[in-house]
Amino acid sequence: MALAIMLRDHGGPDMLRPEAVEPGRPGPGELRLRQTAIGVNFHDCYVRSGLYRTLPLPGVPGIEAAGVVEEVGPGVTGFAPGDRIGYVTGGYGAYASARLLPAAQALRLPPGVTDRLAASVLLKGLTVEMLLRQVHRVEAGQTLLVHAAAGGVGRLLCQWAAHLGATVIGTVGSAAKEAIARAAGCRHVIRYREEDFTARVREITEGRGVDVAYDSVGRDTFEGSLACLARRGHLVNFGQASGPVPAFEVARLAAKSNSLSRPIVFHYIAERSALEVASAALFALLGSGAVRAETGQALPLAEAARAHELLESRQAEAPLILLPQDSDA
Repeated sequence: MALAIMLRDHGGPDMLRPEAVEPGRPGPGELRLRQTAIGVNFHDCYVRSGLYRTLPLPGVPGIEAAGVVEEVGPGVTGFAPGDRIGYVTGGYGAYASARLLPAAQALRLPPGVTDRLAASVLLKGLTVEMLLRQVHRVEAGQTLLVHAAAGGVGRLLCQWAAHLGATVIGTVGSAAKEAIARAAGCRHVIRYREEDFTARVREITEGRGVDVAYDSVGRDTFEGSLACLARRGHLVNFGQASGPVPAFEVARLAAKSNSLSRPIVFHYIAERSALEVASAALFALLGSGAVRAETGQALPLAEAARAHELLESRQAEAPLILLPQDSDA
């Protein structure tokens, strides 16, 4: 038997309850994993609360983890018992000490990437690769606006963009976060609680605006982000930490020939070839040191509810991961 965190009804963190489950034997194309480290993300909180109704209930939430292959199902090639793998999945089920996983979603972890680091960075890193290389291909000399620049995705996004030669303008909520954003490659940092970020962006860019605005905040920043765009600028809304963006009249984009995207990372890694290209780019940058990622703050798997409380209250000082009791990560 395995320990899993079951969600039976939408609501607060207390809806996440440990239960014993039997993962079963792997079927064709599947792996059975002993999980060693499990990522905790805002996506999980949205699923738990009911903002996202994408997990049929009752169900086990969680979309990224790392672990060790215990058994290989019929027809699987390229993996063997004992292999260390990480994964990101839109099929959920990561909040468990053991599980079955389609082999097509598994990524062999390079020696320099620990299980804990993989569970901390894989979803965020693949999201950043999507944002910078696929949704909007960032080139040297471009100017970017990144909201929540000191957050988990924000730090990776700013580092990678600066590595590509872009000028990064980041927004943060405090002096402490300003230091984090500057260390992550932001050339300019705006404390949004103290000044109007839209006016400040116009000042920094001498009225031109930015080539692309990466906005994971949503409702509270959407209009300002749109106003920050240069002609032919691109607004990428990839999250809604402050709430969903209200209905939008698309004709408004014509004023400066702007474009708007609302990408979901799972759509960009659905094909195995795309997943391999994106993960190879991420692992290469991590290996070179051009992008530095933080290993998550660990809590026991049984304390998933506490992890959600920390994440939603903004008390977590690092990415959060869950460790099964028998984890050796």
